[in-house]
Amino acid sequence: MSDRTTVPFALERLGVIMHPDPADPNEAWGVLNPAACRARDGALYLYPRVVAEGNYSRVGLARIVFESGEPVGVERMGYVLEPSEGYERNERTAGVEDPRITYIAAIDKYVMAYAAYGPLGPRAALAVSDDAFTWRRLGLAKFAYAPAYHTDFDLYVNKDVYLFPEPVRDPQGRPALAMIHRPDYNMAWWLESGYHVQPAGIAEPRPSMWISYTPLEAVQADMRNLQFWYDHQLLAVPQQPWESLKIGGGTPPVLTPLGWLTIFHGVDGTLTPGTDHQRNVRYCAGVLILDRDDPRQVLYRSPTPILEPGTDEELKGIVDNVVFPTAVDPRDDGRIDVYYGMADARIGVARMQVPSELPA
Repeated sequence: MSDRTTVPFALERLGVIMHPDPADPNEAWGVLNPAACRARDGALYLYPRVVAEGNYSRVGLARIVFESGEPVGVERMGYVLEPSEGYERNERTAGVEDPRITYIAAIDKYVMAYAAYGPLGPRAALAVSDDAFTWRRLGLAKFAYAPAYHTDFDLYVNKDVYLFPEPVRDPQGRPALAMIHRPDYNMAWWLESGYHVQPAGIAEPRPSMWISYTPLEAVQADMRNLQFWYDHQLLAVPQQPWESLKIGGGTPPVLTPLGWLTIFHGVDGTLTPGTDHQRNVRYCAGVLILDRDDPRQVLYRSPTPILEPGTDEELKGIVDNVVFPTAVDPRDDGRIDVYYGMADARIGVARMQVPSELPA
């Protein structure tokens, strides 16, 4: 368990916020890895990944119940997205997985990024909403060919996708929307031997975090342009023992006085190729602080986890030893509530106090 007195940005657990309903077969394999947002009515809504037997995933809707200002439970309200498109289905199962939601005032839209579990594995997909309840798919994210890397990022499995809530500057200095994503260079991930094709000039073979951009003006002119992403840049690679297998994005960025704060996950252990639910891995969480105007610049990165599996609910589940933050709710006085998957079976909530200055 993280120690708030010694670990900067450490998360303090508040408890389990959502358990699977044992009477509902749609939740037989857990509720986990939710998105969250404040709708226009001011209430906080949770969008859990709801998993039926066979790894069939939907995106649910639940209203967070508060008592004395503290989150204590949820009121289920059905589903907002179910796998219906060809890019969300494959010969074994189907899934709309691990959503993240960002409200972007510059386009006055809620944007959901999620993993579409299609014929060739997970791909980044996008949907938009005016009210946070009714969603319209845009389709799979399309990544422009990257001549500098001799790479077509559309060929990679890609997930852990989310957008920044405010425009930033792209590498040319233009106002742009930004996306963090995690391509996997193994283009035959289902085979024991795999088939790895790394971008040219990238020495790190392990799955890492990238950032891409799309011009704000183009999206304001036509929402369909939110599907197209450019100027891909490597953001962060595995560094520490607790990240020895891979890293990936976690929660949509929150703008703080320190810069953009985003929680990421690191994985260690042993991976079994072609397996949906790994058995010999451990997922922990860390924090990145990115520059306000140029988020390619990492101002701080936590060397040790800010949250690691420690409670019974985090140690035992569909996948043991997992904490997987995917949603944030900024409160006040520098507090941020973080919603996270627990052992791929249930959802917890923890709280972060943002320090007044960056750790040395």
